[in-house]
Amino acid sequence: MPGSLEIGGAPSASRLELSDVELLGRAVGDTNAVATTVQSGELVRVGDKEVFTTINGTNETVVNVFDRPIARGRYISAADVDTRRRVAVLGSSSARKLFGDVDPIGRQITIAGVRFRIIGTFVDVGSTFGVDRNAEIHVPVTSAQRLFGVERIDALAVKAPTIDSIPAIQKRILDALAEKYPGDKFSAVTQTQILGTIGQILGLLTLVLAAIAAISLLVGGVGVSNIMLVSVRERTREIGLRKALGARQRDILVQFLIEAVLLTSIGGLIGIALGVSASLAASALSPLPAQISWWSPLLAFGVSAGVGIFFGVAPARRAGRLDPVVALRTE
Repeated sequence: MPGSLEIGGAPSASRLELSDVELLGRAVGDTNAVATTVQSGELVRVGDKEVFTTINGTNETVVNVFDRPIARGRYISAADVDTRRRVAVLGSSSARKLFGDVDPIGRQITIAGVRFRIIGTFVDVGSTFGVDRNAEIHVPVTSAQRLFGVERIDALAVKAPTIDSIPAIQKRILDALAEKYPGDKFSAVTQTQILGTIGQILGLLTLVLAAIAAISLLVGGVGVSNIMLVSVRERTREIGLRKALGARQRDILVQFLIEAVLLTSIGGLIGIALGVSASLAASALSPLPAQISWWSPLLAFGVSAGVGIFFGVAPARRAGRLDPVVALRTE
């Protein structure tokens, strides 16, 4: 869709009302471009099958505002909202979990102990930010208010005809709400702003993880350096004997560098295996899918080898510079 805004009130201040749909419709110039949302997580039962999922109380314009095509049956109508009919539209995954391959149209489900008749199912639309939208169940907003025991509206979504018109519509909406609710605070957030906020959070998380990784590499590198220094000290006589038999300083240096790189590379391979396994396990247990790019393991292995080279140079140079005479006298 060209663009949309989500309008909500401050938790401790304003509460949107169903009548605000008409108010915003007049501000936008199209009541069909305004959708309502009131949500709650509820247990849904069909016989011995049950799922805990999000119940969305909506009006008839949601399919237009959010571009949610119907696979079978129909969506909620204005008459359903006006008469508080107990009807429901199932997401594709909820339909499969509750009914399998059986056509659910006309059948009944129990939401929080109240029976609803199924009038339609959604087309599969995938997930948004890790949330499975196919698990949602939509009911008329008035029926949801009665079911949840509330009179509020959680949010109103407005579809703008063009992206360029969003700022002007945003201002008209806030002005209309300010006139109806003087002194109360409302926010009108665009999809672009939501994505920008998510991007900032992900960027901050990336920086934190990078800092943790850098500290871990530093600590691990110091540990490798200490291990190699201990190895040089314990193998002093061996180094002296090799040099007495003709080994050059460069030969000794390369030997200990290779040992340091092997040590960190093996650790890197173990870390890669554990990381991939943890990602796959988390993906199986979470709605957020794990995506491992092909270059990530290669980068991790390269960094591991680089740490071995960087922190292995000092011990290797120390081993290469040992005097063979002094080394052979070492007990």
